[in-house]
Amino acid sequence: MDGRKKINVVLSFACALLLLCCWCIYTDAFQFLLGFQKDVLTVGVFSDSYWEVQNGYSYQILEDAIGLFEEQHPGVQVEYASGILKEDYSSWLAEQLLADTLPDVFFVLPEDFNNFAELGTLMDLEPLIRKDAEFHRERFFASAYEYGQYNGMQRSLPYECAPKLMFINKTILDKEGIAIPEEDWTWSEFYHICEKVTKDTDGNGTIDQFGVVGYTWEEAFESNGVQLFNQQGTECCLADEKVEPALAFIEKLETLNGGYTAAYNDFDLGKVVFQPMSFSEYRAYKPYPLNIKKYTSFEWGCIPMPAGPDGGNNSTLDTLLLSMNEKTLHSEYAWDFMKLLTCDPQIQAEIFDYSEGVSVLKEVTESDETLQRLIESSGDSNILNLEILSNAVEHAVTVPRFRNYDRALEEVSKAVGDIIDSDSNIHMAQIIWNRRINQSLEN
Repeated sequence: MDGRKKINVVLSFACALLLLCCWCIYTDAFQFLLGFQKDVLTVGVFSDSYWEVQNGYSYQILEDAIGLFEEQHPGVQVEYASGILKEDYSSWLAEQLLADTLPDVFFVLPEDFNNFAELGTLMDLEPLIRKDAEFHRERFFASAYEYGQYNGMQRSLPYECAPKLMFINKTILDKEGIAIPEEDWTWSEFYHICEKVTKDTDGNGTIDQFGVVGYTWEEAFESNGVQLFNQQGTECCLADEKVEPALAFIEKLETLNGGYTAAYNDFDLGKVVFQPMSFSEYRAYKPYPLNIKKYTSFEWGCIPMPAGPDGGNNSTLDTLLLSMNEKTLHSEYAWDFMKLLTCDPQIQAEIFDYSEGVSVLKEVTESDETLQRLIESSGDSNILNLEILSNAVEHAVTVPRFRNYDRALEEVSKAVGDIIDSDSNIHMAQIIWNRRINQSLEN
């Protein structure tokens, strides 16, 4: 082989090698050739809306967060399993836990939080919070942040939430000449409005217009300052002095309907003035064209819950949580990703675009941009005052977190039903049932 041919062979080999290197760099294959592989951060998530409505954007916020995260962390790849329905999500997480393949970061439904925390599955976030100068818990609504606490430790961060509010049929109030209650209204005002509007409107002898539907002992307890259990879940407080007025008020409301119980669809049909409802349901039905299918025969809106004599205009907060696997090998990456989903204003603002919940960040929920988003999505410039929404979230009731909380709550519900239906002395019945429930908690 003469010199020219040798040069051509060398040049051809060099070109081929250069093309191979370019291909490896472009496809990330060089990582494998060099024995290097990207870190993979796994995320547990369900495919449909947490708020039980049709939503074609269930992964949109997560995908946007992943894009930002991978830009900020070039050596990390975020992966998640798609197609898991919310109704199957709890079982799927339990299977992953048993197989020791639980994701590094995963969403936690409120009904699963206590059990996962009790099992020690959720990372205690306090050490990460204390050493992170960029993390500021005061940016969150206090009640939403406390939702992720278990036995005084921060086991989760809130991702999105929705307070319970009192929804009102403005059309009936206008017809009856009744003004919409102020934000600080009370049980007394609530009862008097219900009393005035409950009537037979067509003269056939049957009540067909009602004051309220769906207002239960739980709403009464919440708005009268009742703390039903201690934080450890070892003691029930059904005999508390604030309980009896709440039970008496529920009994008083029930007598207005003359033995007839209003159904939930009576509110839909425009026959009821008040119904407690999650703000997420308000958002789900307000946007066009959905509101063409529901609540079209009347004008409606929402205000805070009425306050009891020993409480305030408070209600519960439903919150979707984000947690870290206690066994994760990527705690720093996992913490950064959790912060991006829960603390980044850009990501949190997307909740008002692609979900029916409320951002857990005060600065996002209270912003002018959020108000504009709600107006555009609803087609209603008379949308809920953001101050009402913000106050409802900030001052929401935080329930204790302990194992078997749902079972204990069922016992209380049974007790309340028995007390209201019986002719016995309310206070004595409270004491008897409180003793029974405390025995159940001990066992």
